This record gives sequence, structure tokens and C-alpha cells, in this order.
Amino acid sequence: MRIDKFLKNSRLIKRRTVAKDACDQERVSINGKVVKAGAEVKVGDEIHIAFGNSSITARVLKLTESCKKEDAAGMYEIIEG
Repeated sequence: MRIDKFLKNSRLIKRRTVAKDACDQERVSINGKVVKAGAEVKVGDEIHIAFGNSSITARVLKLTESCKKEDAAGMYEIIEG
């Protein structure tokens, strides 16, 4: 699954266009490597997102094409943030 789609589906970032912009501005990394919006994410990957003065690191637990808002938090676990 593309990282921009994962960020939107998991509700880590609200909109896919915002997720794409964050990737284009080099604020998203997977396993320590800065990635573009089309980069593939797999179960077990660690995603780091920089938001202005703060940042968050999450581990991917599962990938789903679509999910309800209540189930979105089950797609990842917060490592630090």
C-alpha cells in the first residue's frame, strides 16, 4: 500500500493530499529513510512523521484498503510522539 494512502486510511493524516504534501516536503520517513508519496509500506514498518514542532513515530500493524473511523487506530501503534 502507498504511504499516502496508509496515512489517510489510518487517520494519522486527515486527507490524502495533505499526506502527499508531507511526503513531498520530506517530513515522512519509513524505517529511517525519507520517502515519496508512492513508497510502499508493509506490516512491521516504522513510520516517522514531522509536524511543525512535534513528531510522531508509529509501527504498522495491518494494512486495509478501507476501514471505519473506530477501526483506524488498530492499523498502527504509537512508538513515540
